[in-house]
Amino acid sequence: MSAVNETKFNPAIFLLTGIPGKEDVHLWISIPFCLVYVISIVGNSVILFIIKTNPSLHEPMYICLSMLAITDLGISITTIPTILGIYLFNTREINLHACFTQLFFIHFLAKIESSVLLMMAFDRFIAICNPLRYASILTLPRIAKMGLVFVLRGVAVALPFPFLLKRFQYCRSNVLSHSYCLHQDIMKLACADITVNNIYGLFITLITVWLDSLLIFLSYVMILKTVLSIASHTESLRALNTCVSHLCAVLVFYMPEFSLTVIHRFWKSSSPFLQILLGYIYLLGPPLINPIVYSVKSKHLRARIMRVFVK
Repeated sequence: MSAVNETKFNPAIFLLTGIPGKEDVHLWISIPFCLVYVISIVGNSVILFIIKTNPSLHEPMYICLSMLAITDLGISITTIPTILGIYLFNTREINLHACFTQLFFIHFLAKIESSVLLMMAFDRFIAICNPLRYASILTLPRIAKMGLVFVLRGVAVALPFPFLLKRFQYCRSNVLSHSYCLHQDIMKLACADITVNNIYGLFITLITVWLDSLLIFLSYVMILKTVLSIASHTESLRALNTCVSHLCAVLVFYMPEFSLTVIHRFWKSSSPFLQILLGYIYLLGPPLINPIVYSVKSKHLRARIMRVFVK
């Protein structure tokens, strides 16, 4: 399909892209992605199994962690197969409906991950700032309702993306710049005016990811204020230590997201390799890092994992 003319068409397929210029080492590049896939699936599955089979872990913090693990599993299953298809088998083609389905789940799961991180921040806020009411505020039915609201919010904000793209005709090329389908990537190939898509995408980012991150920041301001008021240095360090795992999860998720937003909107001349790398970190970093961090930092979780594997 010519990249010169402006002929409009509705492509039956899109072509995914790996790392440009590295086609000769695709097989070697596939090795770390295979490891990430295996570790993500096994790590998050182990956490879910441990929490499910240990009634003592059926507490708000671990229920939130299980929600995070389910979301991370979904992201891994949604994205890594197409990535491995490119690097292992040079399978770049993805049909229109499969592409739109993938982008829906990527945006849907990313919004849920942001929501779960917000709920975990609220959990830490109540545990440290109002510990006497922790059990009465964060009951399991209330957490289940919050989880349902987050799922509905994720569906509501992600569902319009495929429909906003289906109305377009496309020109110049059907080659995407990533190894998976994203709304902002596909809309750039459209021949028509994409103002509505741009505004909707920015609006959704502001009311979900940016709003969630702001509320998380404010919760940690309150947590820090409470911790600094604790007379005992040991107790204040112990309180902060319970937040380390969550802070790592927040940084791993939000830093690449914010970096990509800045690059896409204000630094369009940046290296394509940098955008591709940040995209991989954004989607594959949390499913890989979260189970490792929580398994290491959570004493109760670590003890039960060791009990399972050291029998």
